[in-house]
Amino acid sequence: MTAVQDDAVVLITGAARRVGARIARELHAAGARIAVHCRQSMDEATALCDALNAVRPDSAAPFRADLLHVDALPDMVARCVDRFGRLDGLVNNASSFFATPVGAIDTAAWDDLIGSNVKAPLFLAQAAAPALADSRGAIVNIVDIHAERPLRGYPVYSIAKAGLYGLTRSLAIELAPHIRVNGVSPGAIVWPEDGQFPPDERDRIVEHSLMKRIGSPEDIAGAVRFLLFDAPYVTGQVLAVDGGRSVHL
Repeated sequence: MTAVQDDAVVLITGAARRVGARIARELHAAGARIAVHCRQSMDEATALCDALNAVRPDSAAPFRADLLHVDALPDMVARCVDRFGRLDGLVNNASSFFATPVGAIDTAAWDDLIGSNVKAPLFLAQAAAPALADSRGAIVNIVDIHAERPLRGYPVYSIAKAGLYGLTRSLAIELAPHIRVNGVSPGAIVWPEDGQFPPDERDRIVEHSLMKRIGSPEDIAGAVRFLLFDAPYVTGQVLAVDGGRSVHL
């Protein structure tokens, strides 16, 4: 994709809520049509599509799928292409995130974290590649600064995001020259809703960033928009959007 295309179609995983929803709104405002993926949040996905369609009719639709069931991913891509007629972008945003202390790691945690953060993006990219090649499209993976600097207490998550970092660069090689593949590595953007980081830990993280504040979903959405629409000569790169935290993490 070069610049913003009014007919561009972008599939965003985990787009019903939080950062994913903000990415959907940002790309929609740029002129794209949005395929809003969700696993369980169908009510939120439908409400988001209704809001986007109120701005520009027939410009958004929800798609439900469990990304851990990789055999179903080609069908989701096919449904998206059938619905909109093309596919120009894929944003692999959906992700599981929870602690896995060494000594308490089990295969269920491994399958969930590796599955959502590495396996699903790989197989979804593979399924989407023919349509993306036709449109000379792009993929953006939402990585994490902890892909390069592991987070204590979260070894499997850190491993998974490191895998996604490597996948981003590998796919850039494999899918060139017709498909660009890049990543965005967020720092502290929005805190988990389940209280995984208590207030004192949040304060420590903020203090350790150069900007001395957390970021916003808009920061991530803007970076995704840039890599999809405004960076035709950029591929194989992972952009940290973390307030400078990873400079001295």
